[in-house]
Amino acid sequence: MKAAVVHDFTAPLAVEDRPLPKPAAHQVRVRIEASGLCHTDIHAAHGDWPVKPSPPFVPGHEGVGIVEAAGDQVRHVRVGERVAIPWLADACGRCDHCVSGWETLCLQQHNSGYSVDGAYAEYALAHGDYVVPVPDGIDPLDAAPLSCAGVTTYKALKVSDARPGTRVLVSGIGGLGHLALQYARIFGAETIAVDVTDDKLALARELGADHVLDARTQDVAAEVQALGGAHASIALAVSNASFQAAYGALRRGGTLVLVALPAEGRLELPVFETVLNGTKVIGSIVGTREDLAEVFRLHALGRTRVIRETRRLEDVNACFDEVLSGKVSARLVFDLR
Repeated sequence: MKAAVVHDFTAPLAVEDRPLPKPAAHQVRVRIEASGLCHTDIHAAHGDWPVKPSPPFVPGHEGVGIVEAAGDQVRHVRVGERVAIPWLADACGRCDHCVSGWETLCLQQHNSGYSVDGAYAEYALAHGDYVVPVPDGIDPLDAAPLSCAGVTTYKALKVSDARPGTRVLVSGIGGLGHLALQYARIFGAETIAVDVTDDKLALARELGADHVLDARTQDVAAEVQALGGAHASIALAVSNASFQAAYGALRRGGTLVLVALPAEGRLELPVFETVLNGTKVIGSIVGTREDLAEVFRLHALGRTRVIRETRRLEDVNACFDEVLSGKVSARLVFDLR
């Protein structure tokens, strides 16, 4: 089978032939139809983060495809079913995080395309209990970005306590932000979109943002405070300056939800103001299997729209360059059908 493989953090990915993997008793083998390109895949391939993957490995945690084979312990999915392979490859299932609905915080978890091989390949192995069925009628090219960009921003909106009557700022209208903006509207919030490129600002208007701010020419914090301040800011832009602006835009009692993970990300908090204003700063990392199932149900109902462009897996290195250049409209998806 064809796969894109990281052999060295300083070298391009190699697209090469690998043996067809055989599933263990708890695993399924998925024939990949679509695999989304997340910025996390680039961080993984470059070894940017403190906890690094171990080459050689196959990136990819937005894989969608058909179950072609299953081990004899697999009970929850069947051969022929379309499933998603998300970031959470598996968890222990027994710790307090797992049993209380926070499996994404499990200390023993494995992650697709990071600690185990992912979906930048024609076939991938996955734990049968941790793949998520994709409802009939959802295009696999849509389902792939929803498996990370979708569920990550959906969870961020959930923990932000967005609801009707609140005001939500979305910082960065790209692969994640265009979906975060839609979820904020689904939750009934007044929405503020912030970006630094003309096409992303235009996309925000197209998607129905109530307010659109250009951080190149406007003081984001001051503009949002003039509106009454944000009840929640969802920080998706890979920029320390954007974190500060998102924090400064909060009203008293507001919540800053950190999602973006720049390699050298830093946020300096003024303790006095944070305490007096009752500000909450929280991190939000992807979502659970149930969160992803909810994301798929919303999309099947026509509530969300995925902005994407398709590419060939052979062009993976050029695609990384595209993303790093900031010229991609929203999400790139490798079409392996």
